[in-house]
Amino acid sequence: MTGALSIKNLARNIRVHGHTTWLCARDPALGWPLRIFAFAIAGYALSPIDLIPDFLPVIGLLDDVILIPLGIWLFRRWVPREIYDRNQAIAQTASERPVSRLGAAIIITCWLAGAIWLGWLVARIY
Repeated sequence: MTGALSIKNLARNIRVHGHTTWLCARDPALGWPLRIFAFAIAGYALSPIDLIPDFLPVIGLLDDVILIPLGIWLFRRWVPREIYDRNQAIAQTASERPVSRLGAAIIITCWLAGAIWLGWLVARIY
């Protein structure tokens, strides 16, 4: 069971550090070159476009597994410690908030209903 817990902790740590990077990118105390680099890291993490497409077995996920943590690691080395620590405390607090599965289900249902409605409209027009 330790392996599952460590993978879960690793994923949580990456999520917290990714959120910290995003918060630092929006922090006016940080210089523009580092803010742009942080936005690039966050944008790549959230972007559906990858250097190596995810549908390729194993190798497709390697860019996410290697490039995102590498970018966060570089960013963490370059950003002043007090700025990173302040934003990491905010990200840590946010990660401990409870997750609303009901809220997620409602949002997914709304998106699905919208997609079905849009498909019905397109099918009706054509």
